[in-house]
Amino acid sequence: MNIQFIKYRKIYFIFSGILVFASLTFLSVFGLRWGIDFVGGSLLEIEFKENRLPSEEIRLKLKELDLGEVVIQPTGEMGVIIRMKTTNIEIRELVIQRLTEEVELTVLRNDLIGPAISRELRDSTITIIILGFLVIVSYIALAFRRISRPVASWQYGLVSLVALLHDILITLGVFAILGFFYYVEITIPIITGLLIIIGYSINDSVVIFDRIRENLIRKIGNTYDETVNISLNQTLSRSIGTSLTTLFPLIAIFFFGGVTLQYFALALIIGITAGTYSSIFLASPLLTKLGTRG
Repeated sequence: MNIQFIKYRKIYFIFSGILVFASLTFLSVFGLRWGIDFVGGSLLEIEFKENRLPSEEIRLKLKELDLGEVVIQPTGEMGVIIRMKTTNIEIRELVIQRLTEEVELTVLRNDLIGPAISRELRDSTITIIILGFLVIVSYIALAFRRISRPVASWQYGLVSLVALLHDILITLGVFAILGFFYYVEITIPIITGLLIIIGYSINDSVVIFDRIRENLIRKIGNTYDETVNISLNQTLSRSIGTSLTTLFPLIAIFFFGGVTLQYFALALIIGITAGTYSSIFLASPLLTKLGTRG
């Protein structure tokens, strides 16, 4: 069966535009809730011996300490993660004392990150992501340098960049919603997930682009649109199969891997799903649009 992907490219463009616009709206309205890794603060992970106190009761116990915004996140059956902006050691000890007044608990983590370290980490993260984008686009332009008609090699890199931004913005848009309503923070594991998404999305696009290049050399298809459509059909099962075999274990990690890996897995699930869609329904149809203009 030969699926006509290119025939409905306007629908794909509109759908992707809606998703990106919605993500940008959520990011501008809600913003991202950065974790203590990037803004500084304290993280306290505790495990209750018998009964875990409800989040609201914990919040009431800590109210008199004037901690400002406190994020309380249950984890596992008996655990709780408490995130605070304060970096004062004495106040952190008071938090532990206040919580142990009536119940027994074990402190699993008591992390502290100062503002200077967090600012340096944030700057390094932004630099790494920008360099990653530039290296990937340069690689694609170099890999497809022998293709000049009807789409230039640098345009393959440009289309890949558009698809990458599409995938990253959708993922960040979802985390903007989760951060506003469920206090989900952007942490180092999530940033790691975003970097993996960039690599995965590019890999999927390159597989399709490489098949397009082969078919152009072999002169398969009467027009560029037809060549791209044939290439998409030839690589469709591989793209979907690879994505599914990656998504299944990630879904298992999300549900059973614990709170530490939960949102890392969620970032990958969203990003890989968006990346699979963009490589098939956005990047390749964009090539045909550029080819038509050329």
